[in-house]
Amino acid sequence: MKSCMECTPALRAKFPLFAFLVLLVLGGCSDPATLGLELAPENNQIGVFYKEIPLDAQVVLLDSFNTTNAGILIVGDEQDSYFGKTRSLAYTRLHIEQGSERPRSDALLDSVFFNLSAVSVNGTDLDKKKEYAVHLLSQPLMDTLYYNFSKLPYQANPIAQVEIIFKNTKDTLLKAPLNSVVAGEMFGKLKRGIEFDNLFSFRKYLPGVAIVPREGDNTTAGFSLGNNTGITFFYHYTGDTTVKKYSITTLSSRSFNGIESDRRGTPTEVVRDYQRSYSTGATVGMKSGLGLAIRLDTSPLDAFLDTLKGVVFNQVTLQLGPIEEQDKGQTPISGMVMKFIDSKNRVFLSSINKAELHLQGDGQIQVIEDEKGKKVPNNFFPSSSLLGYEPAAKLQRAGISSYMNSLYKKELQRKDWLLYAITPSTGDDFNRSMRQFKVKKDKVVVTVIYSKSK
Repeated sequence: MKSCMECTPALRAKFPLFAFLVLLVLGGCSDPATLGLELAPENNQIGVFYKEIPLDAQVVLLDSFNTTNAGILIVGDEQDSYFGKTRSLAYTRLHIEQGSERPRSDALLDSVFFNLSAVSVNGTDLDKKKEYAVHLLSQPLMDTLYYNFSKLPYQANPIAQVEIIFKNTKDTLLKAPLNSVVAGEMFGKLKRGIEFDNLFSFRKYLPGVAIVPREGDNTTAGFSLGNNTGITFFYHYTGDTTVKKYSITTLSSRSFNGIESDRRGTPTEVVRDYQRSYSTGATVGMKSGLGLAIRLDTSPLDAFLDTLKGVVFNQVTLQLGPIEEQDKGQTPISGMVMKFIDSKNRVFLSSINKAELHLQGDGQIQVIEDEKGKKVPNNFFPSSSLLGYEPAAKLQRAGISSYMNSLYKKELQRKDWLLYAITPSTGDDFNRSMRQFKVKKDKVVVTVIYSKSK
């Protein structure tokens, strides 16, 4: 096999570009000054080269992960050979509208339901029944911050529970009949009691609820907050066939999602302390809700750049995958940014406004000037580079060509990256789901196509 510098133009003309790349991979390039594969050596002025740079990946359990008022109630019980057993309970206050018409004392109760408005479902065996139970809290939510490790005590017996077969349905309304004894007592308070006179009296009577998944269901559902999630009373009056209703909702209600994790007997069992980096063998994984993120050691980029002179980076891509196969009812984390971090996994902050610093996207400004005219990293989050999921190839991929060029020009100082599941358009997935993915460490690479003047 001839080396890449020996291939003649006649030979290269017989192969399409892809086949020629494969040929060059087999032949290799031994000259350290021309790292990579030469794609277009017939041009005696410009050489185009290809290089793959593996990055070491470790996992980090994030600390102080705030899930207060995430906008969605995450309820699930999942079992995984890598992540272990992960369980999410949702806690929320309830809300009544001041001045809403209450049933008169002669009202007759027809039925009462606790409604759960599902907006997302992620799990296995979705053609089988999944169950969700609603429990009254034993103590109220306070006006404070709650984190993914927070929890509140709740009564042992549920006031409502419901089974459902989701199949391919991701958004539907679950109607859980309220326990008849609880329903009768609550309807009596609604008709005549001071408990429904105002929101403060009501919350003293009903401090809130915990929504609990069934153990072993291996599915997580996201329920929206608002008018469609809460308690609905249906009633009528003697001699009147008109059905009336009164709603207790989760509109404008404080809530949080609490995560329980048991990683014993799994590769992530070694992950014990927050903010520390851990190796978990040949596989790394990322899981929202739990707050398990991936740290990438980017030092190989320095080693690569130190070998180059007079180059321009045409296409540089960070690529993870193919990720490990998931059940058809599961969707992996589909959007991530790359935060710049130090050796202790602390995110670097902008010297301009203390905003977290993220790797910027292709075609975006990588550095800006501060008030003193000093060049500093761009701190604009909406222009961050996004790792997007490509289902057909099962790849997590992001373009980082502009960043690489800026690094090469020494406009930026290289930092390690923390992959974090958030996008400017969809928000923070870490407090809105329990989605995950796993990937072999040797499938985490930066691919580089660059040009070099001869």
